[in-house]
Amino acid sequence: MRKQIAAANWKMNLSVSEAATLFDQLLVTEHNLSAHQEAIFAVPAIYIPLATQKLTGKNNYYVAAQNCYPKSNGAYTGEISAPMFASVGVKHIVIGHSERREYFGESDGFLAEKTDAVLAAGSIPIFCCGEPLDIREAGTQNSFVETQLKNSLFHLSAEEITKVVIAYEPIWAIGTGKTASSFQAQEIHAYIRSVFADKYGQAIADQISILYGGSVKASNAKEIFSQPDVDGGLVGGASLIATEFSAIINALK
Repeated sequence: MRKQIAAANWKMNLSVSEAATLFDQLLVTEHNLSAHQEAIFAVPAIYIPLATQKLTGKNNYYVAAQNCYPKSNGAYTGEISAPMFASVGVKHIVIGHSERREYFGESDGFLAEKTDAVLAAGSIPIFCCGEPLDIREAGTQNSFVETQLKNSLFHLSAEEITKVVIAYEPIWAIGTGKTASSFQAQEIHAYIRSVFADKYGQAIADQISILYGGSVKASNAKEIFSQPDVDGGLVGGASLIATEFSAIINALK
């Protein structure tokens, strides 16, 4: 069975004391994660030691980085490489979040480099893709997302692509309160899987976890996650509320 994942993206939020309190509140709840289920916390880099400490000894709980630089070392002041994250036990790195694409101009080619760097470090890329509102309204979201995937991931081998987690983000539904219906989520997740099937074969495509990342919350997580091609969520705002994210973890199938 594919990995079912509840991934928290804290973005640039919380003081260190607030982060510690959130972990304490969250971990009071017993989530009883099965072998195929994971809870992943993409925290600001400065809080990775705290997150690692809080999650030590917790089965199927992982710390992730929100970004990395594609070079392994060098004169890149302020950047952090994938091998550096791996050296402190971080095995998941978010790549190409819509905010990185929009605010920092990250191109498909640059994200291909980052993906390669994460895989070379022995880590797992959580690769984000998704369309803005104008593309959705034009009805061209499938071709838009397919282009993102082809440009950044199709140079990978079949073995490498099975190590990548995909996070589909309907950009029009991030932080807006809008959410794709469960039907819309399933429709594009199934299309994304078909894109990989066309390139790598159905057996490989069926191994790839595809997460939904558009305003997931406790009230809609179970319905969205119940869709056959939705393998969990990449969660923003709701991951900053312990009761909300606990319910989202427990909504995994």
